[in-house]
Amino acid sequence: MRKPIIKIRDLNYTYPDGTKALAGIDLDIFEAECLGLIGPNGAGKSTLLLHLNGILRGEGLIEVMGKEVKKENLDFIRRKVGLVFQDPEAQLFMPTVFEDVSFGPINLDLEREEVEERVREALREVEIEELSSRITHHLSLGEKKRVCIASVLSMRPQLLLLDEPSANLDPRARRDLIALLKRFNHTKIIAGHDLELILEVCTRVVILYKGRVISQGRPQEVLANKELMQTYGLEVPLSLARKDSSV
Repeated sequence: MRKPIIKIRDLNYTYPDGTKALAGIDLDIFEAECLGLIGPNGAGKSTLLLHLNGILRGEGLIEVMGKEVKKENLDFIRRKVGLVFQDPEAQLFMPTVFEDVSFGPINLDLEREEVEERVREALREVEIEELSSRITHHLSLGEKKRVCIASVLSMRPQLLLLDEPSANLDPRARRDLIALLKRFNHTKIIAGHDLELILEVCTRVVILYKGRVISQGRPQEVLANKELMQTYGLEVPLSLARKDSSV
């Protein structure tokens, strides 16, 4: 029996304004899988991601690689779990691409040569080596998203959490991003409304609704279930709907 790399048990979280965001989440994530989190706005997708590296702390148990997510383990957790935010402006704050990508490794007190190697490696992985000296806020949205991913990869995490990675991208940048995500060997959790991306990239999908796990399974099966999808504020992806209508 496979041992989960992330174990979540009876996770609950209520925002200060009284909004119940997570309500008894039980979930296992396994090494090397790509898990898609889907659901309507307010389902709890982003809130769940923010719990997995300790940015938010609710009631219940979360373990990452056998260590509970709590204050004394946060240094270990945040080295292993990298979070890419939906909005690059929330993540990029240094003047140049190199400085942004090197920020994390520098704070690990690594030698200069090791920091530079990590930056080069991360930029190479997301195919933006030529942008190293560019001013971050002069980049396109697609380029900024790649810089955000590189800044996480420079920490050499084992798990990648991505919140709405394709949001607001033009078709070409979106297609390039999908190809990039498919190449990564990390354990990945992708939260989003782009169900075609989820269908193409993920190996398992979970529907969240009002902070609860409603259904989970193979993307091709869950996303093709018209009654299930419509009941919880979702629609069958067009590629699956076309396939079904042609039968």
